[in-house]
Formats: sequence, C-alpha cells, structure tokens
Amino acid sequence: MPLDELRTLLARHARPDGTTAIENVRIGREESDEHHASMSGTVMALIGQGAKRLALGDRVYEYGPGQYLVASVDVPVTGRFLAVTPEQPALGLGLLLHPSDVAEMMLQTAPGTFPSHGTAPPAISVSDASDEFLDAVVRLVRLLDRPRDRDMLAPLVKREILWRLITGEQGATVRHIGLADSKLSHIARAVHWIRENYRKPFRVEDVAELVGMSASSFYRNFQAVTRMSPIQFQKNIRLHQARLLLTEHPKDIAYIGYRVGYDSPSQFSREYRRLFGAPPSQDAVRFAMGAAGGAG
Repeated sequence: MPLDELRTLLARHARPDGTTAIENVRIGREESDEHHASMSGTVMALIGQGAKRLALGDRVYEYGPGQYLVASVDVPVTGRFLAVTPEQPALGLGLLLHPSDVAEMMLQTAPGTFPSHGTAPPAISVSDASDEFLDAVVRLVRLLDRPRDRDMLAPLVKREILWRLITGEQGATVRHIGLADSKLSHIARAVHWIRENYRKPFRVEDVAELVGMSASSFYRNFQAVTRMSPIQFQKNIRLHQARLLLTEHPKDIAYIGYRVGYDSPSQFSREYRRLFGAPPSQDAVRFAMGAAGGAG
C-alpha cells in the first residue's frame, strides 16, 4: 500500500535537519512529544506515521497517517509530534508552496474552472489524502533513491502534487495563495507587515488601509484566516520572538520583554505564561541548564 511504502521511504531518508536532495521538500522524524513554537510557513505537510497536533489561536488541529495539512499564511503556531511508540517515531513530509507556482498553474486552467469564494479561507486546514495524492507523494520520495532521474522528474511530480492540492478538498485555500488580488493575499501582506513591525503599536484601521481593505472587511477576514484578531496576532509574534531570544539570553528576561514591545514586565510574564504554560523565568532556567549541559 502507498502509505506503507511512504513510511519506509521517510524513515530511510529523514535527516536531523529535515532537508532532502529535492528542493522545497523536507522530511521530519520526531521521537519526543515536546512542544515547539514556530512559524508555519506556506506549506503542505503530510503525515506518514504517528501524528502531529498544532494550535493556532483558539483552534487545535490534529492529523495522522494519510492526512495532510495546508498552511496558506505564515502564522505563529505551537505544536508537537505524537510518536506511535519510542521505536516508531512520527514521520512526515513537507512541501513548501510558492504563490508563483500556484499562480502559473491557475493561469493554465480554463476560465471558470474553479468557483470564486468571497471570504478568505482559514490559514490552516486538514484533509484526508486521496489515493492519487499519496501515489504522487510516494513517487516523489522514491526519487531520493534515484539521483539520475531526480533532477528531471522531481519538478514534474511536484507539479502533479500541486495540481492534486489545487483540485482537492483544500483547493480553495491553495488557489488563494496564487491569487494576487485575493482576500488571502491582502491578509498575507498584513501578516507580513505585522511581523516586520511587531514591536510597534498600531491601529487596525491603518493596517487595513495599508493593504487596501475596509476596516470591517479586514478585521473579519483576518480573524477567519488566522483565528486571531490583528492585536492578538501581534501579541503571539512578540511572545514567540521573546521565547527565541530567551534561548539565547536566558538571564535578560526584563530586557527581552522590553525588546519585543512590552513596557510592563508583569504583563509580559502573564501573557507569556498564558501562551506557553510557564513564566519566562521558568523557561529561562530550563534554557540555561540546557545550554550548560550542551557546553559540558
């Protein structure tokens, strides 16, 4: 069966850094169930073994063998892999999705092939992979064992996978990635702006004007995509950045809070604990001990 072969291939080709010899394709292997905070990227992620659980705002997504997730906007998520047993780690494949590739494929389809959608789709969605989709993914990973064929055939198989995504259950979400004037592209520009300016206070109306939307439409679509308000999203970016800085400078908690945009240390600590389940002081001790252990 395709899923059995996929597990074998993923286990054989998984590297510690997740990279592969095929551009924009990553393979993950995870034995622990530790929580990780990161940015999602615009990606298709397919599970071959085990499962993965992701939290975005107030929504939790879980997907397992033969299921795939599509992230259409680069949003802050917290997640963890769920291994079957210590001897059977979680295994998954990720394919980065580029707007230009989606747009090119959309331009080659006949006008009216796909229905239009008024509201921007959610940033993250999960579906069962079809047999055709799984077959294409397996053929792509097989090419890692065939260097002579890889450079010629991998782009063709990736293109087939993209077509399966565009025409599949999450097609509306994927198609929006490639539409330059879609509501999703406006929200993606707003997300980028907030990420670049996360330390600064802002008015929602000003960001809406910046991306060419009315304030009400912007607010409604931003929440539909990210599961957060623009201000909550900014807060998540600040706290994810703070946690990254804590791993590098665990003794500078007050300064880190100020650096990511908090004037009140108590507010920083309270909101950090609410998101990550522990105050920054506790994480700082853990990160410092980890660094000391690594140095030894």
